[in-house]
Amino acid sequence: MKIKYLSTGNEACGEGAVRGGCTFYAGYPITPQNELTSYMSRRMDETGGTFIQAESELAAINMVFGASVAGARAMTSSSSPGISLKQEGISYIAGAELPALIVNVMRGGPGLGNISASQSDYFQATKGGGHGDYRVVVFAPATVQEMFDLTYNAFPVADKYRIPVMILADGMLGQMMETLEFDGNMKPAGVVDKTWSLQGAKSRKPQSVKSLLLGDGVLEAHNEKLQKKYREIEKNETKVELYKTADADVCIVAYGLVGRIARVVVDDLRKKKIKAGLIRPITLWPFPYGAIRDIAVKGKKFLVVEMSAGQMVEDVRLAVQDDKRVEFYGRMGGGVPEEKVMFEKIERMSATLSSRK
Repeated sequence: MKIKYLSTGNEACGEGAVRGGCTFYAGYPITPQNELTSYMSRRMDETGGTFIQAESELAAINMVFGASVAGARAMTSSSSPGISLKQEGISYIAGAELPALIVNVMRGGPGLGNISASQSDYFQATKGGGHGDYRVVVFAPATVQEMFDLTYNAFPVADKYRIPVMILADGMLGQMMETLEFDGNMKPAGVVDKTWSLQGAKSRKPQSVKSLLLGDGVLEAHNEKLQKKYREIEKNETKVELYKTADADVCIVAYGLVGRIARVVVDDLRKKKIKAGLIRPITLWPFPYGAIRDIAVKGKKFLVVEMSAGQMVEDVRLAVQDDKRVEFYGRMGGGVPEEKVMFEKIERMSATLSSRK
């Protein structure tokens, strides 16, 4: 039975979590993700799950820690300043190797900033916003449908690797409405037997889940284990969309909402016989270095477009290994990159390439 209706990105994310088996949600209100918290308050009640509006963001992330320890598919959501407050708890969850889902519907910053769309939390999400050598898997949806799909698929990844997973969207995607479609009979995917969880010790020896490791060399061995797991994730879970890149002279690299704008620009450039393409990372970590390198070796140029001062561009430069071939265009504080500017930049970059041939 197919279900199809108009949905906001925030509500699609909530429904994806419910269909994905979320049984515990704890959060605290902040614009522009409040519709998600409101949606979960209703849906958790309807499905027999637990919803808690915590007294703070710190309380919410630590409630998620506790629920995950008990074996629940647990989730929290917030927007940029609220996610900053959750960073210590996220580090604890990563250190304890617990699965959890964290949703960040980004707003402008730094500080309280404003409630407009932004992508300035890329560093925080992909480089580890808290302390210690840890990672979280980061999905970057570009449509309302992907808000649902990637959230639904986040729980299996979190459970498989016992790792926090983040959905990194922006305020505009959270608020906008599009068609959402899914199978009304779909069941949670990737359900595993969480033998490590603390659900009582009647039939097993007592065990613990913790991130405090004080024995000589114990923490180093634990970190080596984590790094091995991260390498496995990089190998198996990297996702990227390549659009018209096979013969492209210049590729736009953009994620999320900006990736949608870039796709339109690529189509318009093609109409003018300019060979443009789009690389849209779907996982920001693990980042698709390999896909970009494969295109870079062919001598292509790259325009990185972000709603920030330039953050993902550093990963693109690392992949290309030639700063002269990587240009950047960004807007900050709620500004959205313009199609006209992207078009003109690609036109100029393409003309430069043509003159060298």
